[in-house]
This record gives sequence, structure tokens and C-alpha cells, in this order.
Amino acid sequence: MTSLTPLDFTPWPAEYEQHYRKQGYWQDRTLFDCLSATVDQSPDAIALVCQDQQYTYQQMRQNIVRLAQGFVSLGLNAGDNVVLQMANEAEFYFCFFALTMQRIKPVLALPAHRHMELSYFCQHTEAKAYIFSDQITGFDAQKQALQLLETCPSVKLAITSGTAAHPEIQALDALYLDASDHPACDRPASNQHTDSVQGSPVTDVAFYQLSGGTTGTPKLIPRTHNDYVYSIIGSIEICRFGPETKYLCVLPAAHNFPLSSPGSLGVFFSGGCVILGQDPSPKAAFGLIERHKVTVSALVPPLALLWMQYAPSACEDISSLKLVQVGGAKFSQSAAQQLPETLNCQLQQIFGMAEGLVNYTRLDDPIDVIVSTQGRPISPDDEVLVVNEEGEPVPAGQEGQLLTRGPYTIRGYYRAAEHNRRAFNHEGFYSTGDLVKLTQDGNIIVTGRDKDQINRGGEKIAAEEVENVLLQHPDVHDAALIAVQDAFLGERSCAIIVLNQTHLDQAKTIKPIVFKRFLHGKGLAEYKIPDQIQFMDVLPKTPVGKINKKRLREQFSAS
Repeated sequence: MTSLTPLDFTPWPAEYEQHYRKQGYWQDRTLFDCLSATVDQSPDAIALVCQDQQYTYQQMRQNIVRLAQGFVSLGLNAGDNVVLQMANEAEFYFCFFALTMQRIKPVLALPAHRHMELSYFCQHTEAKAYIFSDQITGFDAQKQALQLLETCPSVKLAITSGTAAHPEIQALDALYLDASDHPACDRPASNQHTDSVQGSPVTDVAFYQLSGGTTGTPKLIPRTHNDYVYSIIGSIEICRFGPETKYLCVLPAAHNFPLSSPGSLGVFFSGGCVILGQDPSPKAAFGLIERHKVTVSALVPPLALLWMQYAPSACEDISSLKLVQVGGAKFSQSAAQQLPETLNCQLQQIFGMAEGLVNYTRLDDPIDVIVSTQGRPISPDDEVLVVNEEGEPVPAGQEGQLLTRGPYTIRGYYRAAEHNRRAFNHEGFYSTGDLVKLTQDGNIIVTGRDKDQINRGGEKIAAEEVENVLLQHPDVHDAALIAVQDAFLGERSCAIIVLNQTHLDQAKTIKPIVFKRFLHGKGLAEYKIPDQIQFMDVLPKTPVGKINKKRLREQFSAS
């Protein structure tokens, strides 16, 4: 097994680990243990519905165990890293649990990621395999797999959930080995521990999520069994998930919000049913709500607005829907006020991050709290500080930068020592980059971002990453990416380009599409392509010579 170095994973200090166990937050259970406990209790209940297929909890566990054996048969071992990029399909959950059960650590890539991001994930983690879906729209994943096999020395295996079209690629279906005699198939969860993790501490890294980031490449977030299980169990209690919960997942299944807040994992751990949707549009989603009597779903603000626009004229019966969770980006107060009446259900606002901290409005909160705040943390031991630029706490109601630490918030990114020195202070507090206000009763109101990042409808874009690629174009002298307020997306991205001196007089003839095609050709994810492109003769600078993005935002927001 590959050993972890301090650069790979920053553990919680021993006294904090001891405290979190004493308080019962960390239960030393793996993700598979939690799923298996549900299987033992309700083996014949329907766990998962994907298109015309459905799986009971017992069938789900059997598929996971068989697939885990198949991964091992290919030479994947405990401690190996793999990149997992799946659409909303049952195989995502089977792979996720099978890999973490064997202590193989998946990087949870999103369907929107393309060559630039995927090759970075593989190289940065020395991934041994790329496991992918053929169901990602507008993306030749098998071609991408061949490129990764050729260009990333560590990648030895490419595995598709579809039909393998090349001899170098293997089909996931062939890996479901007969494991009927494996003890994890039928043994009660209390006896699973040594089978699933072979005696290793559950503070080991289970998998990696991805930060929105503010620098040139996404940062990898190491999540452990203990911290992630606690965040899910705490979320289940707050959101009152249980065996009657029918959860429609239309956001990307690998995203932290629909995975764990409480998300699909919260449903599995509480005995409910996950219905996977491949199309988040209201017509498609409302059809699934009617067909499966869905009770809850999670949306980002732009999608919530689409559902609200469609609902008054909808012919589908969505009366089973009791709760809509909205998160990923700031939801306007006016829209929040309208949602309960428009969709005839309760609203819950969620403000969280893949690095850890998750805040919820409670189901029994007064309506003014639900529509005007983003809630409060899961845990009594979630430490939240709102500070000014000097790092000093500010009074309740005053805007400041959000810092946090707690039993499920990481202490460092994977192999990012320099960035960790900026993102975490000497006391282990994580600087989230969010500007917030804290109310007297502990609820958080998000007011903006301090980091150089665009939140485009819940998708986080690091400005520096896009700027660095634009600067590779021979006609670009300088470039800046800024956020511009947008009524639908919350924020849209705007690239301001300064052309090389020889092309200044041609600014009116060079079309923005040229640069968009260039970014596409470089393998940048679709959501990172600027929504608009503007040209300037020179970018404004601050007194210390940095690009004055505040002035740019003011100028282009006004226009």
C-alpha cells in the first residue's frame, strides 16, 4: 500500500481527534459499514432507481462487493488512486463504494471536466486508473481515455461503464466477479470493519473531492471515512431523512451537495430511495417526481428558478414533493420567498463547501430565517469566525471573511503545501474565501466572495486558471476574468482581453468566438468558457501593479 506523507494528508491534531470521538462525532465506521447497516435492516427495500432499473439494498451490496473483487483482480490495491468520472448512473455508486471499501481512493471528477482537468488529476495523484462513463453528453470519453493512457505514465487501466470500443479499454460489466462467498455480502455490519478496511484506521483518506479553487488548478480535498460519515449523519438528523424519503438526484451525483448534504449517501444510510435523473430540466424532473412520488430534491439557484417558471403551467402531479433544498450559490431572497408557494413545498437553504463546513436552515425555522439566511452549521463543534482584513473578529451583523474548523472540515489540501500556508492559519482555521454576516442567533448570510473566483450557478471557476490559458493565445497580451452579476446564474464570467500591440487596431474585427474556440481546444471544461468577452486597450492596475478587478467589475456590471 502506498504510504501517506504529510504533503498528501494533514491530519487533525491528536487532541481534536480524541475530542471528536469522545463527543460521538467520529464513530470509526466506514462508508461501506454505514450502507451495510441499512442492508442488514432492510435488505429488500428499494435503494436505487436509474431509468428502468431498480436495485434493492441487498442487490446493491452484492454488486458493490463483486465489483470490489473485480478491481482487485485488475491489480488495483489499497492506497492506489484512481480518477472516477461518471454520469448520473447506478454504476457511480457501485464504483464509489467498491473502491473505498478496498481502500482505493477515487478522485471524484465531474461530468463537465475535460482533458485539461482530467490529465491534471491523473498526474497530480499518480492515478493508476481512469474509470468513466459513456453517457456524458458532448464528450468522447473513450477518446479521452486513450489520451490519458498515452500521456499519463501512471495510468495503466481505462474502464468504461459502457461498451469498450478499443482493446486498451475494459468494460466495467466484466469486473462483477462472483463474490457470493465473500463475507461482506451477508455478514452483519458490526462484523464488516476488518473486511472493508483490513484493520486500517478510518481516519485514512477515503476519496478526493475538488475545490473550486482560486489558483490555476483545482485543489484536491482529502475526505476521511470518519469526517464524511459524521457530516452525513448530522445532515440526516437535521433534514429528517428516513425510510420514507424518496430523493431525486438531478445535480451531478459526484458533487458534494447531492452526495452528502444529506444527498444520496444520506438516503442510503437512512433507508430511503434514490431516484437518479439524467436531465435536470423541469419537464423531465417533474415526470420523475410524479412517477416515483419523490419527496425531496436538491437544486442550485438557476435550476430552482427554471422549476419555478415551469411549475404554474406544468401538467405533471408533483404534490408528493415536500422539500426542495437550494444551495451551491446564493439564492435571492425574493426567489426564496416565492419558492414554497410556487412549488407547494418547503424550502431549505444550504451553504456548504467540499472542504467541510455545511450550514442548513432548519425545517422548523421561522420563514424569515429560511428565506433570508443560509442557515447554521451541523455541529456544536463547528467553529465559525467572521473576521476583518486584519484577522480580528467583527461584531454580529458586520461583513467579514469566513474562517472555520471542525470535525468534518479538512486541515489541508492534497499535495499543496504552499497553498495550504495561505488557506489555513496557524490554528488550523480554513479561510473559505466567503464574505458573510453572522446573525445574533448564529445564522450565516452570504454577501459575496473575497477570493478571485466566479460562482456560476453553483459551478466554481478559478479566474487564474482561465486567464493562464487565454494568455497562451498568440494574440493576447493580457487578460482578466471577472464575475458579473446575473439574474439567472447569480454570477456569469466575463473575460477582458488586451490584444497584442500589432492587433490593437483590429479589436473590432476579432470575434470573441475565436477565443472561446481556443479555450475549448485546450480542453477546458465547458462551464469555464467565459460567458462574454470584452476588449480593452489596457487593464486598470492597483497602486501595487495588480489588475484592479474591482474597477473592472464596476465598469462591466454597469454596462
